[in-house]
Amino acid sequence: MTSSDKPWAERASALAREVLARHADDVDREGRWPAESLAALAESGFFGLTVPTTFRGAEAGARTFATVVGILAEHCASTAMIYLMHTCATQAIAAVQDFPQRQTVLRDIGVGRHLSTLAFSEKGSRSHFWAPISQVVIDGDKHRLSAEKSFVTSAGKADSYIVNTRSIHPAAMTDQTLYFVPRETPGLTVTGAWNGMGVRGNASAPMRLANVSVPESYRIGDDGSGFPLIMQAVLPWFQLGSAAVSVGIARAAVHGIRDHLLASNLEHLGQSLAALPNLRARLAQMQITVDTQQAFLDHVAGLMETPGPATLLAVLESKTAAGEAALQVTDLAMRTGGGACFGKRLSVERNFRDARASSVMAPTTDVLHEFIGRALLDMPLF
Repeated sequence: MTSSDKPWAERASALAREVLARHADDVDREGRWPAESLAALAESGFFGLTVPTTFRGAEAGARTFATVVGILAEHCASTAMIYLMHTCATQAIAAVQDFPQRQTVLRDIGVGRHLSTLAFSEKGSRSHFWAPISQVVIDGDKHRLSAEKSFVTSAGKADSYIVNTRSIHPAAMTDQTLYFVPRETPGLTVTGAWNGMGVRGNASAPMRLANVSVPESYRIGDDGSGFPLIMQAVLPWFQLGSAAVSVGIARAAVHGIRDHLLASNLEHLGQSLAALPNLRARLAQMQITVDTQQAFLDHVAGLMETPGPATLLAVLESKTAAGEAALQVTDLAMRTGGGACFGKRLSVERNFRDARASSVMAPTTDVLHEFIGRALLDMPLF
């Protein structure tokens, strides 16, 4: 952690302990939107963490962002995912200087009055977010969007959605355009409930755009510029943030098991569980894995702030490496906690379920392994 990260880390830690942790269990149990946590983040300036100072944001970099997301995820993964997707949408808006709505939206985000998110994946192309099936139709100044979007984090809750769709005259599957779609736009609806195994409070429900009409001024960038914008301004932050979420979840599992070992006794032997060498060894394995991933996460964030030839590969590796590590740590934590975890008496069980999301969230772990292999062999990713 650098000196510039510290104030935000301290603020995030206090907020996470006082608000997120207090509501995390019932958010998970009821599968409800973490309204209290999001309100606290907005009020404390976190919505505008990466927004330029011109718009009253903090203009923080990748290191600070990753630190904050990891802290939030340690206490409530649902809130951390909502925040991650908001930041990714914010980066898309901020990246295009001539986007007509940029100034107004970023100013509202900077002062905590606007929550945004991404609506990329579609029912027809599933987790292949880079290949939307929908295609924009131009009708004078109106741009009409019709799409079946899937797994839209903050569905029905966000103030705006960054939507991708095929460009006017697509020649390849990656030829797409991004649009800013406000929540109240006619034809934009949530079409199902979110009932996930983990991250149960992030409202990742399907949404339908039924002939949604937006003005040309709501297009982010030129027609056909969406894919480069996603790769340059969205994907790196999503990969880094996803990795931070996984590390935060894994760290929470380590802390949960440590507390359990110290607090639980084998009364017939007159000793605590911490006295058992095999359980101490498992705790050590978990801690080493978390520390290793945290170091790599810091490395990737540094490469994002100072880009070079190694940046793309590290960004691609970050989500899958941290996601797989979180699976290993939380699985080991469940076996170490035994019946106390299986019986849902420890939050470790929630960590176990939350950790499963990363491997199936686009780009999935399998897809990222393919991308990484292609990058290593100097082959095009798409």
